Amino acid sequence: MSKRLPRLRANLDFMPSPVPDRPGLLIRDAYHYSDATLIIPPQLVESLRCFDGETTDLELRAELVRITGDLQVGELEKNIIETLAGGGFLEDETYARLREERHRQFAAEPRREPSHVGSAYPEEPGPLRETLGQWMNGGSAGANNGTNGGLIGIAAPHVSPEGGWHSYQAAYSALAPEYKDRTFVILGTSHYGEPERFGLTRKPFATPFGESAVDLRLVDALVKGAPDAILMEDYCHSIEHSIEFQVLFLQYLYGPEIRILPILCGSFAQSIYRGGAPEADEKVRRFLGTLGDLAAKEGDRLLWVLGIDMAHMGRRYGDAFTAIADRGEMSAVAERDRRRIDRINASDVKGFWDLVQERQDDLKWCGSSPLYTFLHAVPHARGALHRYEQWNIDEQSVVSFAGISFSKES
Repeated sequence: MSKRLPRLRANLDFMPSPVPDRPGLLIRDAYHYSDATLIIPPQLVESLRCFDGETTDLELRAELVRITGDLQVGELEKNIIETLAGGGFLEDETYARLREERHRQFAAEPRREPSHVGSAYPEEPGPLRETLGQWMNGGSAGANNGTNGGLIGIAAPHVSPEGGWHSYQAAYSALAPEYKDRTFVILGTSHYGEPERFGLTRKPFATPFGESAVDLRLVDALVKGAPDAILMEDYCHSIEHSIEFQVLFLQYLYGPEIRILPILCGSFAQSIYRGGAPEADEKVRRFLGTLGDLAAKEGDRLLWVLGIDMAHMGRRYGDAFTAIADRGEMSAVAERDRRRIDRINASDVKGFWDLVQERQDDLKWCGSSPLYTFLHAVPHARGALHRYEQWNIDEQSVVSFAGISFSKES
């Protein structure tokens, strides 16, 4: 008797295999529910369509016979199903169990542990300080703000610091020693969170330098003002790098004794794909209003740090062309990026969002929601671009990013 196959999870990472002698489709779990990584051979990629929640195992077998030209595909069929299920890549009981275990584990942890230590940056304090010193070499504290004490925020990348350190340096060089005692409101891209929602946590953020405490008073104010918009103790914090990298640079400058307010901003997908302003969603409107009230009330007690990247272009991101930084199609991307940056720096929130909505954001700016959130909360901010870059994250794909500082409107 045939049975329906489970659906392949929609929240997986899919990309061309980076292993030269193992071509195909690489699949991995961005949520870290599973540590498995699979490479599906090119000829079998088409069979993944059978894992749609409707197709049966007999239909998968027929598809494998068609693909391979071999009637004896029983072992191959069994291996595909068991490998996907065992890796937690199907919407089944295994996935539900893995997900529940990881969420429960994060909820019980006393701190937000660093998730990219040892891969994106060294895990020992000495080598880490030396590495960050090299990345920041040439950047003088307060050098880029040009604000005579009126600095209210910066926007830095969240791409791997190894690839984007020039822009990290450009942004963080705007921060002077006197900002140490402010609460750093870190608006990060939520790559894995729900659209139109904001992820908060009360857990201190740990790095090899130590722990930085969350400003619980401000967390409570946001939860009180916009409870329906907030995912509290959002599991996405445990795996997200867009805030982790900012905490790392802040601790390098000021030590771990800083106060932070880490906010993960989900995409404003409804606005991008259906039109209208993000705040047409009542939950988003309430959160933006509450955050704006908090910004006005706290004033200079806050300093805003945005962890954002910009365009994502090339094969890795679903484009039909190979992207090379600063060449070919990427020259036009740079022009469009700069048009958006001009609107950001002018605090023209509508003009910025009109450009994002063009072609349903075919530039794929993953930092658009933190930027929109900031511009709404701090409408008097005026930006200055210090560096713009494009970087080949692989041989066929490019990410763009920048270092920007924000000051009070004069």
